[in-house]
Amino acid sequence: MPLTLCIETSTKNCSVALSRDGEVLASKEQSDDQYIHSEKLHLFIREVLDAAGFKAADLDAVAVGKGPGSYTGLRIGISAAKGLCYTLQIPLLAIDGLSILAQDFIQRHHPAEGELILPMLDARRMEVYTALYDYRGNRQGEIEARILDESSFAELSSTAIHLIGDGATKAKTVLTDDRFQWHELPFPSAKTLARLVPAKLQNKEWEDVAYFEPFYLKDFVAGKPKKLL
Repeated sequence: MPLTLCIETSTKNCSVALSRDGEVLASKEQSDDQYIHSEKLHLFIREVLDAAGFKAADLDAVAVGKGPGSYTGLRIGISAAKGLCYTLQIPLLAIDGLSILAQDFIQRHHPAEGELILPMLDARRMEVYTALYDYRGNRQGEIEARILDESSFAELSSTAIHLIGDGATKAKTVLTDDRFQWHELPFPSAKTLARLVPAKLQNKEWEDVAYFEPFYLKDFVAGKPKKLL
């Protein structure tokens, strides 16, 4: 049974888990508005390995959340994952954060047939990264960047549409119809990513370590530099 290190840094949540055959052996995560990934990620990796009694050399694979999300967070997490895979010559697996969120919701709430899941990750102002999932977690279209307003998702016919993710917090201010149900589930977690690993490994859905890049979805736009004091 492969030992897999799971890393998710696409949002404010710096999340690491060690798993075997989908079962989490140890985990560590912390969310902070200041984005602590550069400070905490490698520390968390050491801590989960130590907690489970393993070394990096024992790993059989690394799984990483590939985005979309924070440019800096994705760069840090994916660089760490690629570095481990290259050094240890082990497979790299990647799963998007929206699918991780949808799977987490399913495991917590067990939606009924016909209900829909709309994970949303914050993309500044009233824009979100989102995709539609059915009650089993099957994605029903492409991941997109979408600006939210009162008419968003009016074409959906389901009587229950579950909003999750940090982008869903602002969605509930404009999507006020009763069929939109908001849930407190803000960030993708490496612990849920771990549960999606076995199928990826079984199907040998590995990434090319040399060429793999984060899934940004949008081009990076640098913020205006702060005035020097």
